[in-house]
Amino acid sequence: MQQNKHYLLGVCLTICGLLAACGKEATFEGYKNLPNKTWRIDSTVVFAFNIAEHRKLYDLYYNVRNTISYPYYNLYTQVELVDASGKVLWNKLLDTNLLDAKTGKPYGTGIGDMYDHEILLLKQYQFATQGLYTLKFKHQMRNDTLPDVMAVGVKVLESNQ
Repeated sequence: MQQNKHYLLGVCLTICGLLAACGKEATFEGYKNLPNKTWRIDSTVVFAFNIAEHRKLYDLYYNVRNTISYPYYNLYTQVELVDASGKVLWNKLLDTNLLDAKTGKPYGTGIGDMYDHEILLLKQYQFATQGLYTLKFKHQMRNDTLPDVMAVGVKVLESNQ
């Protein structure tokens, strides 16, 4: 029952996010649910997407879905953008605030006890060639297991410039 409730809330949040991006069709968008609402340190979340028009500029977003019970105010995540040959094109350690450190008030958009966060990774990025690209996410928190992280997602949009 509880699992179905979280699934339905996740669907509602996804629909809200799609409506917020009115007029923009994503080149790629996807979420990967984490088993038991837990992100393990040895679990890399990977998204592969195809770029057909490499001369265009793109905005790349990282999405995190967590519950209000997430025990920290921030989330350190190592992110890599890799081309089809395996070459790392971009690599960064992100420090994302999910909650206000003083008040505990959650950031992002929420329904019930679930919150979605959309973080801009790269703005107006131009891919060198058309083809397959991969974004890889791995948490870098002190604890090996992060509770109450429900899903990780990616959105690739043509940039408005």
